Amino acid sequence: MNEQRDAELDSALHLFIVLSRSFQSVSAHAAADIRSYGLNTTEFGVLDVLYHKGEMPLQQIGEKVLMSSGNITYVVDKLEKKEYVRRKSSPSDRRVIYAEITAQGRAFLDEVFPKHERVLERAVSGLTHEERLQAAALLKKLGRAAQEQQLP
Repeated sequence: MNEQRDAELDSALHLFIVLSRSFQSVSAHAAADIRSYGLNTTEFGVLDVLYHKGEMPLQQIGEKVLMSSGNITYVVDKLEKKEYVRRKSSPSDRRVIYAEITAQGRAFLDEVFPKHERVLERAVSGLTHEERLQAAALLKKLGRAAQEQQLP
């Protein structure tokens, strides 16, 4: 029984290491591509959310890209200076501020997003299409199970 438990612990550690290294390797491709467009990954993430989902409250953007409200304000400020995003007040609640992508921001992503998708495709080309679908399903299962576990 002890050997089986040791094997389970070893496999959990091995999975964590492999997952972390794989994520770092694939992320390096994405980050380098994004930097080539004069943005950081957080700025690109915010633009991506607004491009694909439409305008939304700043707090909701933060939840989508896993950022605190203070950080999202800073990122939206930077994107406003680049004229890719604009803020607008909620018509029903003055406390709520929305962000929306501008025509310039949309044109920018219209141009760069297909290139970025090709970079990501190359980064994960070590797996077939079917293997990618399997990996995505397994990682989603893993993530959900980890979320359900109570942290110490």
